[in-house]
Amino acid sequence: MTHYLANHARYESIPYRRSGKSGLKLPAVSLGLWHNFGGVDRLETQRALVRCAFDHGITHFDLANNYGPPPGSAETNFGTLLRTDLAPYRDELIISSKAGYTMGPGPYGDWGSRKYLVSSLDQSLKRMGLEYVDIFYHHRPDPETPLEETMAALDHIVRSGKALYVGVSNYPADLTRRAAKILRGLGTPCLIHQPRYSMLDRWVEDGLLQALDEEGIGCIAFSPLAQGLLSDRYLGGSVPSDSRASLGVFLKPTDITPERLATLRALNDLAQGRGQTLAQMALTWVLRHQGMTSVLIGASRESQILDAVKAVNAAGLSDTEVSAIERILTKA
Repeated sequence: MTHYLANHARYESIPYRRSGKSGLKLPAVSLGLWHNFGGVDRLETQRALVRCAFDHGITHFDLANNYGPPPGSAETNFGTLLRTDLAPYRDELIISSKAGYTMGPGPYGDWGSRKYLVSSLDQSLKRMGLEYVDIFYHHRPDPETPLEETMAALDHIVRSGKALYVGVSNYPADLTRRAAKILRGLGTPCLIHQPRYSMLDRWVEDGLLQALDEEGIGCIAFSPLAQGLLSDRYLGGSVPSDSRASLGVFLKPTDITPERLATLRALNDLAQGRGQTLAQMALTWVLRHQGMTSVLIGASRESQILDAVKAVNAAGLSDTEVSAIERILTKA
């Protein structure tokens, strides 16, 4: 393994956007370690992806306690890469983690209790070899734990020095407003919201984006490529053996319907007319919102990271192009 020296021109590669009304800026593209960073994956491939990202100005690496498989292994692997490659650059990194989905057996390894959130972050910090994370999220709403308890836990985590900022993920608009109000009252603002959002999944447009704008909360969209549907991988109508659809977990072969293919091909024709790939235009489309802080991509190859960097440096969509996309999506 060669000693890593980061690209000296890395901050010239990508724009940075302010998260809501905070002082924190994130790269317009962030790298998520949801897939391809588990214990079942090659560490050297992970090292190449992380180096490529940082060399191109992607300073934000997004994790969660249960990322793997097995759960926890993505944080363990990232901790290894921090020690061997990124340790000299810790103060240039934004490292985020989350808790809220199932991590362990029994009543203390899931949902949103103070017990679970605090102990989970302690475990995450040990796996990564860190004293603190930059952002810690509650990963999903808990219908049984009082929201006041969950938000008080996030406030405690910041005051204890284990996270610099906190956020929420997968919260609907009304619950986001309530959470933001509680956190403001405690003196720890909600920095950012991480919802699923893409051309094919637009639920955030029904009130959440407006709530974030009014509350001064940033937004980072995950699955902006709809688990790879909004790429060139499926345009031929087949399911590649190494694709996410072939795994049949979050994306299934049955999702590749003739109607969906027609939509994807029409979008691809429009993207080509812009000189972009379908994936690049999909990222440009998500980032068109003024309040969109970043898009969170996954990657299995360095070329995917480089394509995303090109996307955020491309010209924005014209009103005519947005209207054309709307017509295509309306027919879907």
